[in-house]
Amino acid sequence: MGTTQLESVPEPKYWHLKTVLSEALDHDFAVGEILPNERELAARFGVARATLRQALEQLELEGRLQRRRGVGTTVAPPRVGVAVGSARHSWPGESADGWEAVDAAEALPTAAVLKLLAAGSGSAASGSAVFAADQPVHTVRRTRVTEGQVVAAELLYVPTASVPGLSAIDAPAGPARARAVLRELQRLALDGQDRSVELGSARADDAKELDRLPGAPVLLVTTRYFTAGGTAAVSVATYRADTCRLTFGDEGVEITETRVAS
Repeated sequence: MGTTQLESVPEPKYWHLKTVLSEALDHDFAVGEILPNERELAARFGVARATLRQALEQLELEGRLQRRRGVGTTVAPPRVGVAVGSARHSWPGESADGWEAVDAAEALPTAAVLKLLAAGSGSAASGSAVFAADQPVHTVRRTRVTEGQVVAAELLYVPTASVPGLSAIDAPAGPARARAVLRELQRLALDGQDRSVELGSARADDAKELDRLPGAPVLLVTTRYFTAGGTAAVSVATYRADTCRLTFGDEGVEITETRVAS
């Protein structure tokens, strides 16, 4: 990677630097190779470290780089798309949905969770909601693993009224408890679901679970599941933005996960 001065380029310096770095990744670095530190790179290209960080962040967002705790910035492997969503509506936890149950806990919902559960659904649901503000909510934690790496973490909120048949004796805690909540949820007739996607930054707990640095770009995917009584459950999934992309088709927006090409 040679030294390049960017004083006279007409476009934003970080964007031009991103292009130069991208070409260097194609020709001068191998997959998994660790890049020089920020100070060295900034000196090579004659830019401020803030400009360099902008370029690196953009390359991470595009999936060209990976920044890992205790390792540094490495060249990301090539990837091919693997569909995450499906055209048909289905409950979380149904066969081959790609998620692994981690844990489940029961507690009163926070104001933010109540807001999600109370949000209107248009024609997808009718009647009153199946929960109350003073009613506990099951919080199911799940992760999605691809090629041995966690690429997404999910919190699924299920009001106790949605799964009245759940027995604490059969599955008191841990992954078994999470799977029991999912099984009971699947007994309901699913009338529909909706999904929203927004770009965000990884919080400290998300970053730790996803092996990213705090503030790393993530995709926040919120899915609401409807029955005749209203909102039966809400999922908030955090995807690593460097491993996922959005695609548009006849069924609307789909989340496409990526994996290392074999």
